Amino acid sequence: MIRVFIADDQLLIRQGVRTLLEMDGGITIAGEAGDGEETIQRVPTSAADVLLLDIRMPRKNGLDVLRDLSARNQLPPTLILTTFDDAGVVLDGIRAGARGFMLKDVSYEQLIAAIRAVASGGTVFQPAVTERLLLAAAKRPEQMDLRPIERLTEREVEVVRLMSGGYSNKEIAHALRTAEGTVKNHVSSILAKLGVRDRTRAVLKALEAGILHR
Repeated sequence: MIRVFIADDQLLIRQGVRTLLEMDGGITIAGEAGDGEETIQRVPTSAADVLLLDIRMPRKNGLDVLRDLSARNQLPPTLILTTFDDAGVVLDGIRAGARGFMLKDVSYEQLIAAIRAVASGGTVFQPAVTERLLLAAAKRPEQMDLRPIERLTEREVEVVRLMSGGYSNKEIAHALRTAEGTVKNHVSSILAKLGVRDRTRAVLKALEAGILHR
């Protein structure tokens, strides 16, 4: 059973998300909060497996919550769920400890899948990103190389996950707090190991191989 804590300042949103999650027999609600301060106070004693966190909240926003709980080692696996679509916010959230970012217009199935992925240690990004990549590939049909791939390092997996969000080397370096040159080296290694020649095909092959769902 996955215990989910819902943090959102809009009561209607909290009630709606609660109702949706309770439809799944493998999820239970660990608690709710309507602002950042309340979230910080209640999450540590909630035994939550996943925190669904809004960004724009009164009395400390979502990023403040991430930083505060992370600094105290009390941050459960966190999925940012918001109407606010901004790459900078995503990167700040990742740096602060979030494992995923989704907009509130996602489907019920996507939300449940994201919660399960984050609870099991995975990372989830806005579904529309993957959809755009798949659409781009469809416009340039090409047989994927299905030969066995060389295992990626833990850091290379982190890089390819950020690549799946469409981020540049500079943005990835910023998110991982490393040098842009180091990221370039990681990307080159990823392309070689996956046997592809560009970033789009690397992400697609990583998706097909299940690397981004681990």
